[in-house]
Amino acid sequence: MSPTLGPVPDQPDQPDEPAVIDLGYARLDADRAHRTGDPEVVYGAGKTPEQVVGTLTALAARHLERAVLATRLGRQAQAALRAALPAAVVDPVGRTALLGPLPTPRGRVGVVAAGTADAPVAAEAATTVAVHGAGVERIDDVGVAGLHRLLAVRDRLDGFDALVVVAGMEGALPSVVGGLTGVPLVAVPTSTGYGTGAGGLAALLAMLNSCAPGVVVVNVDNGYGAGVHAARVARRSLAPAGTAGAP
Repeated sequence: MSPTLGPVPDQPDQPDEPAVIDLGYARLDADRAHRTGDPEVVYGAGKTPEQVVGTLTALAARHLERAVLATRLGRQAQAALRAALPAAVVDPVGRTALLGPLPTPRGRVGVVAAGTADAPVAAEAATTVAVHGAGVERIDDVGVAGLHRLLAVRDRLDGFDALVVVAGMEGALPSVVGGLTGVPLVAVPTSTGYGTGAGGLAALLAMLNSCAPGVVVVNVDNGYGAGVHAARVARRSLAPAGTAGAP
């Protein structure tokens, strides 16, 4: 009992293990799942294949109950993971790898892609959603140049708890989808396109200036960031009324 503040509330359980895993070349945030509900993810770009294998192995050892993820993996890193960790699921299209059992999905996310050229970013987003605990379904090749393709799947859009909409070129697809449904939507501009597309800048600016209300936008080619956001929205959509929602 505090003499001035009254009873001290119970403190949340703290992990018994160290909050940092020091590998020498990396200091992994082992406490992130405790704080946010999701473990740290390995960003493969800029790491050697050996470092990717080491970091993913260390994170998997700390989180035996659920899958851990590595993104942006080059061919050498993918080959190293297949050789060192046969249980890892490596996706050469999305350039991802996951190790361990996927969480039981809560909520559903639709990943909607404009064209086949957007597949790498859409695949990264879809894998990220699954690793972060939501169910996921892909809807591919429904860009605005053939609007009838999107209208043919319009009824499916309302069945999701969150949407990730991926598009390059002029980046119009999220605005169109945002005008067809009120499902929470995160837009991902991709670097697909020609000269004045400026590596995805044109799509990014178009999405940021969307006339459709409620369109949230992540950085160019950031399927991972969009997947995390959508999975967290979907997970919390199943929380009982009047609660803060599941982590």
